Amino acid sequence: MSKRENDSFSIEDLMNSFIKENNLSKGMQKIKVKETWNKMMGPGISNHTSSVKLQNKTLIIQLNSSVLREELSYGKDKIIKMMNEELGETLIVKLMLV
Repeated sequence: MSKRENDSFSIEDLMNSFIKENNLSKGMQKIKVKETWNKMMGPGISNHTSSVKLQNKTLIIQLNSSVLREELSYGKDKIIKMMNEELGETLIVKLMLV
């Protein structure tokens, strides 16, 4: 009978290595950005958000309220800063509200 190796790994370490080995980091970042947007903006803004996309460090938010789009456009820099802080890395450089 073979002996069982007694190496212990955390689930987080195993998931991170799986993500790196299978080149899934960009997809995971996109999911994380969408979740962070909904968390940071709350249900009031999330209900008016049709889509959240991350393309080439540009966060593209599609809103179905022109009034909300105008209001959020005044705080673009603050939104970018808050999102990057919540994500823990600089994934967003530009914010487009469409």
